[in-house]
Amino acid sequence: MSKTLTMDEAKMHSLEDLLREIDATQESILVVLEDGHEIEIKPAAKLKPLLTYNTYVPEGWKDAIYERRRS
Repeated sequence: MSKTLTMDEAKMHSLEDLLREIDATQESILVVLEDGHEIEIKPAAKLKPLLTYNTYVPEGWKDAIYERRRS
């Protein structure tokens, strides 16, 4: 669910307050400009950390792959 503000309503808040609200609620804010255009400010998607594997990559592995392509 997003919150909708007119430009005048948005001006009554500091940018920092608006951004902190978006971060705290994880909801977007839609600002409607005087000419009717709309701008949506929304939090970025939070990505899960990449998986890590306990593996061994031998030295020169990339060189060996490219060497095969040249032949």
